[in-house]
Amino acid sequence: MLKKRLIPVLLLKNGLLVRSEIFKIHQIIGNPIHEAERFNHWNVDELIYLDISQTDEYDLRRDDGKVKGLDGPLAILEEVSKTCFMPLTWGGRIKTVDDMRARISRGADKITINSEAVRHPELIRDGAQVFGSQAIVLSIDIFRHEDSHTEVYVDGGKTPTGLNPSEWAKKGEEMGAGEILIQSVQLDGVATGYDLDLIREITSAVTIPVIACSGVGRFEDYAAGIQAGASAVAAANIWHFKELADRLGKKALVKAGVNVRV
Repeated sequence: MLKKRLIPVLLLKNGLLVRSEIFKIHQIIGNPIHEAERFNHWNVDELIYLDISQTDEYDLRRDDGKVKGLDGPLAILEEVSKTCFMPLTWGGRIKTVDDMRARISRGADKITINSEAVRHPELIRDGAQVFGSQAIVLSIDIFRHEDSHTEVYVDGGKTPTGLNPSEWAKKGEEMGAGEILIQSVQLDGVATGYDLDLIREITSAVTIPVIACSGVGRFEDYAAGIQAGASAVAAANIWHFKELADRLGKKALVKAGVNVRV
């Protein structure tokens, strides 16, 4: 049986590491290079960096976030890859196969695509043909409406698409995606636990691995995500604000009977 994975998600905005809440509030918390070095000493299985910048302007002025000599996301990726000794997924602002190639050539093992895949689904197929399905992660941001129905959103959770998340995940698999990363807009950063119904909905629609993200507030939330069907559980903010987040996260998974690498 394949072991389940525990994955930190790091968010970059204009060159700085940030924490996020409901896709709208972003608080600067540190240096993206230092974080990669820190995670090398932790018991995690993979690392995901998502560049959520909306402009090309990189603000590296703050001393606590400054990355000297690095003037853009590709330079940061190249530096991160030098100290990251685990599988590294990189996403954000990827619109072409050449964009994928630029990131893989600088050290990414996988790339994740989101908004551009909705606009041009053939990008999934083209990327899979060049780099293999194992290198293509389809990221889906999902909004749950008041009547409980779910919808795919793009542009950092701002734009509704009318797409049904499970149908879009299934199409992504058919187009060649090797994994699905799901994020809940409303649960981002609120620490109330995963949307378990959403995880069940997506995992029942596809046969490829699904990575659950958004909402983790307690280490016990990870096991609930796995029990709902996820192949891997991911989180962002808990890694920055909880001590021993790797060991205690794995301990909670083992206690729940989940097969993980320890």
